[in-house]
Amino acid sequence: MPEIDERTLRAQEALAGHYKEILGLLGEDVTREGLVKTPGRVAKAMQFLTKGYHEDPEAVLRSAMFQEEDYKQMVIVKDIDFFSLCEHHMLPFFGKAHVAYIPKKYITGLSKIPRVVDIFARRLQIQERMTMQIKECIQKTLDPLGVMVVIEAQHMCMQMRGVEKQNSLTTTSDFTGFFQQAKTREEFMNLIKHNR
Repeated sequence: MPEIDERTLRAQEALAGHYKEILGLLGEDVTREGLVKTPGRVAKAMQFLTKGYHEDPEAVLRSAMFQEEDYKQMVIVKDIDFFSLCEHHMLPFFGKAHVAYIPKKYITGLSKIPRVVDIFARRLQIQERMTMQIKECIQKTLDPLGVMVVIEAQHMCMQMRGVEKQNSLTTTSDFTGFFQQAKTREEFMNLIKHNR
């Protein structure tokens, strides 16, 4: 298990204190057996769920960036599972991200695309911003001929509260370069279609 640095530990202790207070304000008995360790557990969980604030997605892409001038077709990584927290209610939203880029000069290791998705997902988010951030990061770092990102997600803030629509799915997309051509977008959308 990796060693926790002093700053992270201090933040964890402070968070645990706040969560203990929150439990009390909700009407719980924070001294009962089932809740004694809950503030500490929640603090650790929240640090994990928001660890994207302390990671650099551009550095992840650059760590496996290779010069490749011959391949000028789509590189697609689809069905990337992600879990995030909406910034409005701090409730989960989760689903799949589909990412494509068309290399101009550089390619990156295939595992780096899901890592970029995870870094942006592990922050308090809205789906629209997350879609743009993934696109912008890949465009800026790899400088490809085009990038397209499609995210499909379920939002617990819509399913557990509010309108309580259990089967709703939200889809967002953003694109640059060659993907501004309808034919290229259509090809990408056909390639990520699920066989249901």
